[in-house]
Amino acid sequence: MIGQFFRLTLRGVADITLHPFAQLLTLVAVAMVTLLTGLILVGLHNINLELMKSRGEVEFQVYWKADLPAEEVVKEWDAVRAMEYLRDFKTFTPESALTELATTLGETGDFSWLAENNPLPYSGLASFAVPADAQSEGWAAELLTQIKSLPGVDKVHYTPLQADLAQGWRTVSRVVIWPILGFLALIVALVVHNTIKLSLLTRLDEVDILSLVGASPSYIRWPLLTGGFIQGLCGSGAGIGLLAAVHSATSQALNFPPFLIEVHFLPIPQLAMLAGAVTFVATMSSWVAVK
Repeated sequence: MIGQFFRLTLRGVADITLHPFAQLLTLVAVAMVTLLTGLILVGLHNINLELMKSRGEVEFQVYWKADLPAEEVVKEWDAVRAMEYLRDFKTFTPESALTELATTLGETGDFSWLAENNPLPYSGLASFAVPADAQSEGWAAELLTQIKSLPGVDKVHYTPLQADLAQGWRTVSRVVIWPILGFLALIVALVVHNTIKLSLLTRLDEVDILSLVGASPSYIRWPLLTGGFIQGLCGSGAGIGLLAAVHSATSQALNFPPFLIEVHFLPIPQLAMLAGAVTFVATMSSWVAVK
């Protein structure tokens, strides 16, 4: 039984070469569908990344007590860095804060006369990513209390509306992106199914002959299913390879002022889902077409 299974599988792989032109067209069609779907997913992924930079995080401006020793401040900076969901933490000593202020004000910002008697305290700007399961109320307030509870902290500033906007954007992104992904999945299924079905029509005579000589349905179907799986796997792989080439050529296309946007490639899990979906649809399309 196992030997027959391997023989039918190998026959399905070998049968791909029987109609090379039809198989090549099928492979190209599957690769193009994968490429187009991947391009749309890359666009959605990067739009979401850019919007999440301003809508998916909450910032806290933290000021430490002016008379607090530097060693204690550094310890509390480490405590902030250890907090959950921290995305970025910029720290400022009194000297660096004065320099930053002077740079911001330009020519009018000459504060060299304050160098010996700097009134600015140690400070930091902490950006926290809003967790996916966070409620619009309560999460940011709890985080504010946690930061204020540090012994050396003097003041903490943040905008409550920012937390609401961050959580609201997460909800909107899920509502918008998931229907688009579902629509893309439907388009991929229809195109790949029709392509595989047209490809199998070239082997209709072979199937009729095998049926007439008494071959069992599983004996007929398995090689064809194997062929559909190979076509889906190779086509999705080729499409992802083309997608990587397009990304390599365009990743820095918008990375210049005032945009400064770097186009990021799809994460590995999303690439695996794309390849798996196309391969699964190709295999199931072979099953439906054979039946």
